[in-house]
Amino acid sequence: MALSTKYDPSQVEDKWYQHWLDQQFFHSTPNPEKEPYVVVIPPPNVTGVLHMGHMLNNTIQDVLVRKARMEGKEAVWVPGTDHASIATEAKVVKMLAEQGIDKREIGREKFLEHAFEWKEKYGGIILKQLRKLGASCDWDRTAFTMNPDYYQAVIDVFVDLYDKGEIYRGYRMGNWDPQGRTALADDEVIHREEQSKLYHVKYQVEGSNEWLTIATTRPETIMADTAICIHPEDERYTHLHGKRAIVPLVNRSVPIIQDEYVTMDFGTGCLKVTPAHDENDYNLGMKHNLEIIDILDETGHLNAKAQFFVGEDRFVARKMVAKELKKQGHLVKEEDYMSSVGHSERTEAVVEPRLSEQWYVKMNRITEPARENVLNDVVQLVPPKFKNMYRSWMDGVRDWCISRQLWWGHRIPAYYLPNGEYVVARNAEEALEKAKAKDPSISAEQLEQDPDVLDTWFSAWLWPIEVFKGMSQPDNEEIKYYYPTNDLVTAPEILFFWVARMVIAGYEYMGEKPFKNVYLTGIVRDKQRRKMSKSLGNSPDPLELIKQFGADAIRTGMLFSSPAGNDLLYDEKLVEQGRNFANKIWNAYRLFDGFTVDESLDPTTNQQAIDWFESRFNQGLNEINDHFSKFRMSDALMSCYKLIWGDFCSWYLEMVKPDFEKPVDSGTYEATKNFFNKVLRVVHPFMPFISEELWHYLEDRSEQDCITVAAWPESGNFNEEMLAEANTVFDVVSQIRNLRSSKGLSPKEAFDLQIKPTVSGEGLYNRWEAAISKLANVSSTAFVDESEAGAVCLVVKGDEIYVPLGESMDVDAEREKLTKELEYNQGFLKSVQKKLSNERFVNNAPEAVVAAEKKKQADAEAKIKALEESLAKLG
Repeated sequence: MALSTKYDPSQVEDKWYQHWLDQQFFHSTPNPEKEPYVVVIPPPNVTGVLHMGHMLNNTIQDVLVRKARMEGKEAVWVPGTDHASIATEAKVVKMLAEQGIDKREIGREKFLEHAFEWKEKYGGIILKQLRKLGASCDWDRTAFTMNPDYYQAVIDVFVDLYDKGEIYRGYRMGNWDPQGRTALADDEVIHREEQSKLYHVKYQVEGSNEWLTIATTRPETIMADTAICIHPEDERYTHLHGKRAIVPLVNRSVPIIQDEYVTMDFGTGCLKVTPAHDENDYNLGMKHNLEIIDILDETGHLNAKAQFFVGEDRFVARKMVAKELKKQGHLVKEEDYMSSVGHSERTEAVVEPRLSEQWYVKMNRITEPARENVLNDVVQLVPPKFKNMYRSWMDGVRDWCISRQLWWGHRIPAYYLPNGEYVVARNAEEALEKAKAKDPSISAEQLEQDPDVLDTWFSAWLWPIEVFKGMSQPDNEEIKYYYPTNDLVTAPEILFFWVARMVIAGYEYMGEKPFKNVYLTGIVRDKQRRKMSKSLGNSPDPLELIKQFGADAIRTGMLFSSPAGNDLLYDEKLVEQGRNFANKIWNAYRLFDGFTVDESLDPTTNQQAIDWFESRFNQGLNEINDHFSKFRMSDALMSCYKLIWGDFCSWYLEMVKPDFEKPVDSGTYEATKNFFNKVLRVVHPFMPFISEELWHYLEDRSEQDCITVAAWPESGNFNEEMLAEANTVFDVVSQIRNLRSSKGLSPKEAFDLQIKPTVSGEGLYNRWEAAISKLANVSSTAFVDESEAGAVCLVVKGDEIYVPLGESMDVDAEREKLTKELEYNQGFLKSVQKKLSNERFVNNAPEAVVAAEKKKQADAEAKIKALEESLAKLG
């Protein structure tokens, strides 16, 4: 195949992705001969489209899965989508409204028909988009949380927990989303500090001319006040014990109660009590047997009980009530105030505390194994800093509200009898059987199923189990082979929504953890540290980026700066760096592709360079493997990047490439081909497309001989002494190149070097003479005790390298340069000595770390000595 002069991802990516699918490289079946490696995708909403957070998360998953596949493991990455009750229902309701259809007019069954039609037409777009990224998912396993088996598994879990006494129905104050018209669990509420108003309102003490001033952020709920509360020990209000007050506007007489809940030094020490619209007030109301007046409907509009401004939205009513209070002389003042406002995690609507009857899961017994096994690292969080957050949530966990006032989702399997009693059953037939045990005369038509559906997370917590049919077909071969899974890659913001609950379900139903490691990514932000969002217009379209730069460039660009748990500051320059990396690899291969072999040449001509890169590759591979084992994905990529761009392209290929139109020896050709084979395999998990393309250029291969299923390289021994020598040589070459650049000297002008090898010795320079000569364009090398006049001194690890420039040398400029270098090294030495003089550091740091610091000290001292001598010669 002819190699094009430029790498074009558009000619490569779709071709190879389809080939991988055709060969079924991503498909997995249980194989007792191989170790399983299992990743389940965090199922995106069926309504979702690819965004930058998905790009980061799924790139990391794919890198892990591809590497495991190359390591010979039975790797499987299970894709799928979540039905997303609130988001999907909102989409379908909007679609129907545009057609002039109201969901309540057409009824539940017809609405669900429309919802499933919408899901089939638009749902799962994101999974198709992930293919463009190169995601190596087993698409034959694509799961959906409302597939029939999965649906029944969710219902079975509800019935099981109810039968165990872990699920109950209760009437209590909870979170209400007026836009979604549904209850929410506590952790579905996102609190944000927002600017609001604090209104100071006067309440008259009944039967007197005395007034109490009370501050509130919610004047629209005044019409629902049923008490005023003061602290029993507040001497300012002792005389009001047993008295009553008049609620403004509605002129309702309410008791003045005493409770230690009130903070005496906050505001005026008086609190209005609105049991229907505040959780703390509700608790006070229960304690003091207060009347409960609910003045808001399910959409957040004032109802008839409000008496004023009926039908108005709560926020419109707030302003109207404030205006009326002012008109009647009850508003003392209003002032700016920062308050914590809860928003629905799904719809962004301001959450309303609301009394309603809902279903709850008790969160005491079932959470114990999940708490213990994360905190003792049976399930490891990466990075471990999130354990404190996890512990805090587990210690303060409240019962989980699992019912939602929606139609799209898993319908609660509770069936009501005409007398108000209910039974919980797997299906209508079983429900009738249970109902007849209560009332033998009951008929199926008389049973009415609960209209609500279950919280989306109540199905998602079964994901790593039910994608392998662990609930619907217990003890099947797949669940026994693939469970527990290995690594979960997800975002910290759903650590409680999803991760913790999967751990709970895993121990409850499998008696085992659901995964071994949880890799928590950061949030993708822009350069101004703002979270990327459509509303801000700061989030690029991932598919457009792939079209512009190629998938490999996006994958590496996202990983160049994404340490676990820390936010990624996205910059298009990172993607450009990824594209440049792909071009570098392509051009390196083009160089090799142009090699011609002369069998008559000595096959050991470049043996030193070959031995060095073999050693450097093994060292680099050890580093990469170590980073992978610690989930340092960004570091693993950077090690790979430096190994290929720096060591292989910039040093090795430069050392072995022949002069223009000259051949190479067979030893060099075969070694270079072997190195290309290895570096392509190492880079493949990060850059699957270009590595596959070049893999097939490297030699003729069968359709199944693809790098996707090639073996991960094995690391061998490496010669640390040789690597250290090479680093010294490369420093010499780099300094000579910098000298040429700073003096404006042509790279074609050969230098004669004079070397005073005080530290390294003559042997090093003799062994590497050919490399120095070629890489730095040096015509001769001589060892000296003193340099000749007019020579520039380069100090490398204590060795003095003299480059005679004769009269062209600017002595003053050279003196200034050496002086700056000396001052820098003196400062550096001082910092190292300070560290080594710290007994705690020397006694507690690992031996290798202390040894490294001592070496830095010795190198700096040698360099300072050489610089001082060079300055002395300049006079």
